[in-house]
Amino acid sequence: MGAAYPAGFEREMGCTEAELLRWLPGAVNGRALTLRPRSAEVAIGSGRLALAWRELPPRRIALMSMPRLAIVFRFEGVDAGERQAFMRYFDLYTQRGGG
Repeated sequence: MGAAYPAGFEREMGCTEAELLRWLPGAVNGRALTLRPRSAEVAIGSGRLALAWRELPPRRIALMSMPRLAIVFRFEGVDAGERQAFMRYFDLYTQRGGG
């Protein structure tokens, strides 16, 4: 995703639900986090981020199989600068190493 993050968007992440749930507390950078089945809510300033996800079929390349989640991000009452700062940290925290 580019430099500007809209108030609502969907993206695909290469992880399992269990991995996402392990990452979320750190990825929200100390903000209040409420977890529910296949969804979460994050307090950001006076607004919030609602997350919802669903499992997708794994991506297969030859013998490799990678899990996938479709994740919907919905910011409410969060201005563009706050969205940008939050997503920059979230993306860096959830980025897998390569090599």
